[in-house]
Amino acid sequence: MTQAFFARRSGALRKAAAAVMAVLLAVSLSGCLYPDEKKNENRVSYRESVKRIQSAIEDYQKDKSLLPILNADQDTPKYEKFRIDLDKLQKEGYIDEIPSTAFEKGGSAYFLIQDEETKPTVKVMDLITVQKVNDVQRLVNQYKMAHDGQLPAGDEVYPGVHAVDPALAGMKDIGLKSVYSGQDVNFLLDQAGTVYADYAFDIMQLIDKQGLKPSKEEDLREELVKASEYVPVKSLPYRWSGDAPVAVAPGSAAE
Repeated sequence: MTQAFFARRSGALRKAAAAVMAVLLAVSLSGCLYPDEKKNENRVSYRESVKRIQSAIEDYQKDKSLLPILNADQDTPKYEKFRIDLDKLQKEGYIDEIPSTAFEKGGSAYFLIQDEETKPTVKVMDLITVQKVNDVQRLVNQYKMAHDGQLPAGDEVYPGVHAVDPALAGMKDIGLKSVYSGQDVNFLLDQAGTVYADYAFDIMQLIDKQGLKPSKEEDLREELVKASEYVPVKSLPYRWSGDAPVAVAPGSAAE
C-alpha cells in the first residue's frame, strides 16, 4: 500500500464522517435520531446497566478479592474475554436483577470486564455484531470448501486484508450497523479466511471529533473502548498510518 493510497482513504473517511455528523445534527434537532421501525436493540443505551454492574463488581472485588467472571481460555480474543457472571452477582445480592438487555435475560449483549488487572471496567459486547460476523464466516467457509481453498475476496483494503465480496460469498442479505455510529459496517477477510468487522470509520470519526493525535504504536481500538460502553468485537488491531487507521493483518510486523 502506498502513502497516496492512505491519503486518499483518509480523505474519504473524513468526508464520510463529516457527512454523518451533519445528518446526526439535523436529525437530533428534530428530536428523533432513528425512525422507530429502524431502531434495534444494539442502539439501546446501556449506560445505567453498566453503572449498576460496575458498582456491583467493585463491591464484589472489595469483599472477595476477586472478580465475578466466567472462565475463558487463553485463545479467547481480548474483546470477548472476561465475561461477567451476572447470575452470581444476583444470587449473592450484589444486583437486584439482571438487566433485560443481557443475554441471560434474552437480550443481545454480554457484559465484560476490561483492564481486569489494573482498573476493572464494565463494557458491553454486542451479540448482534458477533452473530452477523459469524454468519458471514459460515458463508466464507462454504465458499472456501467449494472452491479448492480459494476465498471470496474483494479489493485489498489494508495490507494483507481484503473486503469480503458480497456476490461471491452470497451475503447480499446480511448487513450490519455499527454500534458506535449506526453506519454500515464492512466485512473484512484475512489471508486465512477469518472474517472481521471493519471499525475504521468509527475510529476516524472519533479521532476527528476529539482531536486526537494517535501514535503509530497504539492499538486504536482502545480509543473506541474509552469513548463508549462497547468493545469493538470481532476486529483486527488498528494502527495509525498515512493519516488514517489501518487494520493490521495477523502475523504482520505491525501487529
